[in-house]
Amino acid sequence: MSKRTLIKDIFQNKPIGENLCVKGWLRSIRNSKNFSFMVLNDGSAQSTLQIVFDPNMSNYDEVSKLLIGSCVSVEGEVVESQGKGQSVEMQAKNIEILGSNDESYPLQKKATSLEFLREQAHLRPRTNLFGAIFRIRHHMAMATHQFFGDRGFYYLNSPILTAVDAEGAGEMFNVTTMDLGNIKKTDKGEVDFSKEYFGKQTSLCVTGQLEAECFAMGMGAVYTFGPTFRAENSNTPRHLSEFWMIEPEMAFMDLDGNAELAADYIKFLISYVFEKAPDEMQAISNYHKFQAKQNKEEFVDHIAVLEKVKNSKFEKITYTEAIDVLSTSGKKFDFKPEWGVELQTEHERFLAEEHFNGPVIVTDYPKDCKAFYMKQNDDGKTVRAMDVLVPGVGEIIGGSQREEDLGKLLKRIEEMGMDKEPLWWYIELRKFGTAEHSGFGLGFERAIRYITGMKNIRDVIPFARTPNNCDF
Repeated sequence: MSKRTLIKDIFQNKPIGENLCVKGWLRSIRNSKNFSFMVLNDGSAQSTLQIVFDPNMSNYDEVSKLLIGSCVSVEGEVVESQGKGQSVEMQAKNIEILGSNDESYPLQKKATSLEFLREQAHLRPRTNLFGAIFRIRHHMAMATHQFFGDRGFYYLNSPILTAVDAEGAGEMFNVTTMDLGNIKKTDKGEVDFSKEYFGKQTSLCVTGQLEAECFAMGMGAVYTFGPTFRAENSNTPRHLSEFWMIEPEMAFMDLDGNAELAADYIKFLISYVFEKAPDEMQAISNYHKFQAKQNKEEFVDHIAVLEKVKNSKFEKITYTEAIDVLSTSGKKFDFKPEWGVELQTEHERFLAEEHFNGPVIVTDYPKDCKAFYMKQNDDGKTVRAMDVLVPGVGEIIGGSQREEDLGKLLKRIEEMGMDKEPLWWYIELRKFGTAEHSGFGLGFERAIRYITGMKNIRDVIPFARTPNNCDF
């Protein structure tokens, strides 16, 4: 068997005159009187390779009748292309059918809706659009490791199973080994968690932040990059039940340094994708342009939007100042901007797209809007929190300086009616060698959605987990 050559390497190296072997899936096939063409993609690149084959092949009739999606191995000579749109093509000498298709194959050459493709998530990586999206996802993951690694951060694998509700929202998936048809109860009729595998109630994590703080307070700077889970019953284009989070934590870092790191990270992600995946970005842009034309909508060039963000200064404004801007803007909002209430997406997008016309970082939110671990300001009303807002989506990063004062942290836990017992180890960080520290969180899928311009977050994760949906 000949050694396989990737299509991306053929277009990069252009080995004219060499006999090579490629393997992939048929995107199209066209027959004429004297010879036939097939277009092959192997997933290694956005590009497809045109294969020319003629009736002299022993299995010509069988190959020429193949349907879209069939898998083949082709041995042939790389030659300069005579057609438009590609620099090289292959003159086939032998084609082996690895896996043929029949008429039931759901991905046909005509345009297919994203809704339909979500039902075919096992096959959608073969499409032009989703091949581009998931190669970009790969590059963004590599960019993340490079960004933090180059800055001296250590990669931390935080636990997925936890006994702590780090966000205090209660939207957690419970984990059990109990027989659900025979749950053990106490004398009070409550679930007897002493019979559980871990001897206590456990859940899937909503964040790796608290554990990352432990390591930051011993190793200086760490970042987590792993799956997180929210049992929030949200059926929106922005929410998933299972998603990936990137969460850096830094000792000896205040909110200003935290905000600067977040801005640099966003810019780095954009620059990295522009460098590593230009063909994929252009393919997705072409898709958006086609959709805008079909729907008779104005086409917004999201590549140009990203380019502007990459080269922009990230402005800063406090939450209180933001409320004043929103309240005096004359803009009609669905949700009235009021001090003490979280900013809505429409407020965030107004600030980024209209008021500042660029990225902006909002700081110092009311403490009643935020989690227990955020550092309290001297005014007693706000905390050292931040949200990074970008044109097109609004909030993309949320973070804060963490409360290092033991007394203030304990008081805040009590104010929020939280049980401090499961947090004993987190509390001890403030007891043993406490220090100023900060961190932020970026939902990986939200970042991919932003950079690709896709409207639905379910289209940027391989297999979406949402309410009433756990297929594949």
